[in-house]
Amino acid sequence: MSKLRLRIFDGTRQPFASPAQFLVRIVDGNQKQQVWKNYPQNDLTFELPFFNNFGDNYSVLVSLGGYKQAGFVPVKLSDAYLTTLDIMLISNDPSFNFADGLWPAAKAAYPFLAAGADDATGEQRYGDLMEQKPKSLACLLNLGEAMSQISLSQGTPLDYIKQLRWDGQYAPAQDRFFGWCDVALIDQVKVAAAAGKFAVECDPGLLHPGATSSWKQVQFGEANVQLTFHENDKMTIDGVDCVMIEPDMDYYKDPAAHILLEVLPNALTHTLTEPAEVYVLRWIAGQTAGIPEFDPLYTIR
Repeated sequence: MSKLRLRIFDGTRQPFASPAQFLVRIVDGNQKQQVWKNYPQNDLTFELPFFNNFGDNYSVLVSLGGYKQAGFVPVKLSDAYLTTLDIMLISNDPSFNFADGLWPAAKAAYPFLAAGADDATGEQRYGDLMEQKPKSLACLLNLGEAMSQISLSQGTPLDYIKQLRWDGQYAPAQDRFFGWCDVALIDQVKVAAAAGKFAVECDPGLLHPGATSSWKQVQFGEANVQLTFHENDKMTIDGVDCVMIEPDMDYYKDPAAHILLEVLPNALTHTLTEPAEVYVLRWIAGQTAGIPEFDPLYTIR
C-alpha cells in the first residue's frame, strides 16, 4: 500500500476552516476510481494501492460547494514514503486583499515600480491600480513573486527590471505587464535555457505582437513564467542599455494545451487569463515541488 496525505487550504494560504464537506475524488494511473467521498476534515490521510508502475500516477480532485474545484496530476505515490499534497480552494467569485501589498511594501519589494517618477506619483498610480484594476495588480504581484523565485546564474529576473511601463497599451494588465529591463537579462535567460530551466518559444510575435524572442520556464506543470523580449524597443536608464520586457504566466506548460485550453477559449469569449487562477495553480505547483511557498503581497478572500 502507498500513503497520501491531503491538506486543503484557502485563498489566505491557511488551512481551510473545518468542518466542511470536501468532496475528494482520487483516481489511480489505471483510471480506476479509488476514492469518491465527502470528508469534513481539511487534513486527510489515505491508504491506496501500490502498483510499482504507471498505476501509481494518481489524480486528485477536491470540490466544495461555492468554490472552484482544484486538483493535481500526476501525484506519484510510493510504498516507501508518505506523499503530501496541498490543494487550495478559492471562492467561485474571488476578491483580493491587498493589505500586505500597500505602496511602502510593494516599492520595497519591487523598486522598479517606483522608478521613473517621484514617490507621490508612484504611490498615486499604484493606488489607482489597486482601486480600479485589482486583477491587474494581482497579476503584477503574482509575476513579481514568481520571478523572485527564479534563480539565474546571476540573480533573478527582478534584478534586471529597471522600470515599469504605465503608458497607454503598455499599462499593467490582468495577464501581463510591460517594462524596461537590462539587455543582459536575455543572455541570463539563454544560459538558464541551456541548463533546462526555460524553453524557447518559436515565432513569439504570433501571440506577443512586436516580440523578437521569448522563453518559458519549465519547472512546473502549470503557472510557469514566460519572459518575452521586444528588442527593437530600446531605452537607456541610468546609463544601462535596456529593452522592453513582457512577462506573463500561462495556466499550462504544454504549448498545445496553452493554445487549445487557454488562448482559443479566451479569444472566443473575449476574456483574459485570470490572476486568481494563476495564484492557485502556482501555489499548488510550488507546494508540490517543495520550494519556498508562493506568497505574493496579497491573498484571496
